[in-house]
Amino acid sequence: MGNFVVIVLDGFGIGQMPDVPNDRPLDVGANTCKHIFEVVPGLVLPNLQRLGLANALGMEFNRLRFSENATFGRCALMHYGADTFYGHQEIMGTKPCKPTAEMIQPYLESISRELSNNGFSTRPYYVDDGRSLLVVNDAVTVADNVECDPGQAWNVTGALDDISFEDELKIGKIVRDLSTVARVIVFGGYGVHLNNLLNAVEVHGDYVGVNAPKSGVYLHDYHCIHMGYGINEMRQVPFILGSHNIGVHLLGKVADVCANSFGESESIVDTETVLSRTNEVLLNSSGSLICANVQETDLCGHRQDVKSYADILRIADEGIGRIISNIRHGDILIVMADHGNDPTIGHSRHTREYVPLLIEHSGNYRGDIGIRRTESDVAATVAEYFGVSSPENGSSFLKLLYR
Repeated sequence: MGNFVVIVLDGFGIGQMPDVPNDRPLDVGANTCKHIFEVVPGLVLPNLQRLGLANALGMEFNRLRFSENATFGRCALMHYGADTFYGHQEIMGTKPCKPTAEMIQPYLESISRELSNNGFSTRPYYVDDGRSLLVVNDAVTVADNVECDPGQAWNVTGALDDISFEDELKIGKIVRDLSTVARVIVFGGYGVHLNNLLNAVEVHGDYVGVNAPKSGVYLHDYHCIHMGYGINEMRQVPFILGSHNIGVHLLGKVADVCANSFGESESIVDTETVLSRTNEVLLNSSGSLICANVQETDLCGHRQDVKSYADILRIADEGIGRIISNIRHGDILIVMADHGNDPTIGHSRHTREYVPLLIEHSGNYRGDIGIRRTESDVAATVAEYFGVSSPENGSSFLKLLYR
């Protein structure tokens, strides 16, 4: 038994899903990969090209050509919308349910009251139209998430020079207990203070929140925990593998959003660091699942910064190349995404797109494995590879690779 490596290029979609015109009209025409190559025609990604990125995309560019020996496909998104948290739960084998979507505004009074009862100081911070978010201990904001789909998540954002992450987690737990929203995200960084958070406040329609990349919380020693609603970790592959004493290593943002009760999780944002660390873990592992998330692609999408997105892809491609060179016979490497984040589409949120499925393996099959109906097919394949019970969702494609 070898290692199974999954690298998620966060927000790197390859074309809108069929339901976009009816369900997400702002995403019509989205194609993150295509549009980056159009805007940055000099972009060269030799390792992703070799793995079949152009094949999965279904088109070539001057610097991105079809690969003759690649194994590739596409994954549809089964989760609703286009969401990093639910995308990764789906990759880990969860069958997505439709989350509750609601703004935080009607809950702020009860949240404030409960926080006060637990010894925290609170005050409203009003925006121009009279709506507000909540400031806690002059170091934390409690507000809508204005980066994912409206109503999918509430953010508890902390200036960690001024409050401990442990105390911020206590705030997040209280918010979580008072809500049925899909996610409460508790996060923060050092080198920022309350004024940095408030200077990044944005109003998106009825929603009021802090633009996390603009606030600077990602820049220095970023901490993050996602508190999900309705996720059963015991039916996901990390738990199933861990309960059979099989190693599980989660690196990057996947360590923040996915449970890993038995394995090792490392929260890393910098692309070079997360892929170098992935390579180190690969070299020192035998018979483990290693899953890494490259988050900076998604952050560039949120900033609508095409050039920086291309720069991160170059760094990621180099890191993936080093990992490929250390893949041993019997190992499997998958490079994929969780959703799209087209920086040219005209808005700063995720885009609902198919994602690439690029597979390095020692089996005989080369070619197109088709459109997989869910990202959970990866989890099902991981489970079959290690000979353990299947997760809640997904169909394995392992036999196809080795037929």
